Amino acid sequence: MWTPDPLQPAAGWHRISQPRLTPPPPSQRGLLFRGLALLAKRFSRAQIPDIFPVLNIHRGLFPAWLWFASRLMPYGKLPAPVRELLILRTAWNCRCRYEWGQHVDLALVAGVSDADILASTRGAAGFADRHYAVLMQACDDLCQQDAISSDVWQALQKNWDDAALIEIMMLVGNYRMLAGFLNSTELVLEAPIEQRVQAFLQRVASDISVTH
Repeated sequence: MWTPDPLQPAAGWHRISQPRLTPPPPSQRGLLFRGLALLAKRFSRAQIPDIFPVLNIHRGLFPAWLWFASRLMPYGKLPAPVRELLILRTAWNCRCRYEWGQHVDLALVAGVSDADILASTRGAAGFADRHYAVLMQACDDLCQQDAISSDVWQALQKNWDDAALIEIMMLVGNYRMLAGFLNSTELVLEAPIEQRVQAFLQRVASDISVTH
């Protein structure tokens, strides 16, 4: 069930009343999930996130999406900390607690600091480093107006080639789509990940009132 956080978007997280879709039992998931279980261990996960078996209810769509999504994460060209900060900002903009919680955990595994995770909740204003501030603004532009503004595009071009710019846009677009799916299906964050998110929130509790 949804519970209040000390750290949330201005409009709050999308509220969860009751999951509308639930993961099928392991016996109904197929051989693909054996490989996914091995991949999960690479990210220090004891279990596959529930979003995967729920998406796999559509057997024709899930494998194709999974291959595409894997080209962005974990096999994309963007540095893992950049990728995770962009996903965190996307989840925050979309008020998607499940996506944000999953990627707080993955960001920590990728070496993103508590301070930078917290900064991502403020967008460009959260970063003194212009490089990261521009990335956050690009994410906000895509989430709010479906286009990166001219000045932000020009700033991005100083650090990223065309292939990376494409990946930035596709990454944000993919996680916006997933946020809509997750908010609509109202999946609840898995207990082990929720525990790690709560540990993060406790660590940054003293900083939340200062920055928000």
